[in-house]
Amino acid sequence: MLRYIYADQLHLHPKLAQSMFRDRADQFRARLGWSVSVDAAGEERDDYDALNPLYVIWELPDGSHGGSMRFLPTTERTMVNDHFRHLMGGGTIVSPLIWECTRFCLNRAAPSKVAAALMLGGGEIMQNFAVEHFVGVFDSRMVRIYRMIGASPEVLGSEGEGRDRIAVGLWSFSGAAQDRVAARAGVSRELSRLWFDRAFGRAPVTPSRELCLAG
Repeated sequence: MLRYIYADQLHLHPKLAQSMFRDRADQFRARLGWSVSVDAAGEERDDYDALNPLYVIWELPDGSHGGSMRFLPTTERTMVNDHFRHLMGGGTIVSPLIWECTRFCLNRAAPSKVAAALMLGGGEIMQNFAVEHFVGVFDSRMVRIYRMIGASPEVLGSEGEGRDRIAVGLWSFSGAAQDRVAARAGVSRELSRLWFDRAFGRAPVTPSRELCLAG
C-alpha cells in the first residue's frame, strides 16, 4: 500500500523508515556508485531529509520499504536549485505550483508495479495540494522506467552522453495519464484516493471497503 509520511513522522514508523534509508544506500551507493553519505547504521540521508519533506512510500506486506520518492516545494531549498542550475542555463525554479521530486528508490526485490504505484501517489499529491508540476533530476536508467509506466517528463536541460547522461525533467499528470499509471500499478483510482485520504485524516479505516476496492 501507499503511505504519505512527513519526515517528522517517520519515528512513528521505525521499520519502514529504517528500511527506506537502507534501501537508498543500497541503490545509490552500492548499485549506482554515487558519492552519497551512508551512516554507521547503513542508512543514506542528505541535507534535504532534514527539511521535513513529504515521502511517498510503498509499504510491503511485512511493513518494510518497497519503494519511495521525496517531495519538497520549490519555494524552499531544493536539490535542483542548489546543485543543478547549470542544466537550466543558470536559472532557478521557484513556484508554489511546482514541487521537487527526488530520491526515487526501489527495493531490489520490489515488484514491477511499485514504480507505477509511486507515480500514482505523486498524482494524488498534485490533485490534493494544487500542484501543477514536479521537477527533478534523473539519469539515463530512469528513461526506460518512466516510459514503461507512462510518466515521461519534459526535459528542461541535460548533460553527458549514454549512461552518464543526467537531465532536469518537468512532470505533469492528466487524468488520462493517471488512469494509465493506475492500470500499470494494478491499483484502482478509488483505492489510491482512499490511501491518500486516510494518510491525512480524511477517511476512516474501513477494512471491508478497502477489500472491496482492492478486489
